[in-house]
Amino acid sequence: MAGQFQQHGAQVRRSPAVMTDNENTKSRRRGIYLLPNLLTTGALFAGFYSIVAAIDGNFLGAAWGIYIAMFLDGLDGRVARMTSTESDFGKEFDSLADMVSFGVAPAIVTYQWGVVRLSEFGPLWGRLGWLAAFLYTVAAGLRLARFNTSGASDKLSFQGLPSPPAAAGVAAMVWGSVEYEIGGLTALVAGVAITALAGLAMMSNFRYPSFKQIDLSRRVPFGNLMFVLGVLILVALNPPVVIFSMFFVYTTSAPLLWCWRELRRRRTSLKESG
Repeated sequence: MAGQFQQHGAQVRRSPAVMTDNENTKSRRRGIYLLPNLLTTGALFAGFYSIVAAIDGNFLGAAWGIYIAMFLDGLDGRVARMTSTESDFGKEFDSLADMVSFGVAPAIVTYQWGVVRLSEFGPLWGRLGWLAAFLYTVAAGLRLARFNTSGASDKLSFQGLPSPPAAAGVAAMVWGSVEYEIGGLTALVAGVAITALAGLAMMSNFRYPSFKQIDLSRRVPFGNLMFVLGVLILVALNPPVVIFSMFFVYTTSAPLLWCWRELRRRRTSLKESG
């Protein structure tokens, strides 16, 4: 009996140490990983800077803020996977940062660039302009919410236009119009319409390639490297025009591919029925 009592007492005396270890483990789990979330914070700052620059009329700075946010947004996830520092907190924080950088910032840029000047042609134009900007913002929010809840079963494609390419296209459009001094009612209406169409593309069910299957650590043919260098040279020669062209091709590729597949399917069905 005495031996059992001593053994039970030893177990009781050891239990505080065990509780202390569990508490330490829980306290460590409550923390956040610094490096990937620091990159996400940088992307959020770039998106916020884009908004401030647009309000100040610095549309070139606003465009660069969106592009820097895109770069950091593509980097934080890769860093988290490479360093095994993925977390639910990081995913939610990244989604909120994307909403600011690729949902709110492009809409504010469009508003400050086009909608304010559209109001000079009449109140109706102004209302249509800010409604288009709001459509883009709510589309980006719905697109991100759908992505977060879909489970991402298909890693080769996205459902709907991703918000970063949409933001890049809007920023390039505004940047090019300012650099080449493109104005007038027609140009402003076209710019606002492109913003609204980008929003509709984000809410669509078209499948867009994700390019996640590209493995940067594998060997590739030398021609692929030359192609990438050629694209970079073109971007350096005329950034707004080339970036907007890439946005246009990427945005229209999914609807055109869907139309081609539908026509092909209908032709096949007609041949089988005939």
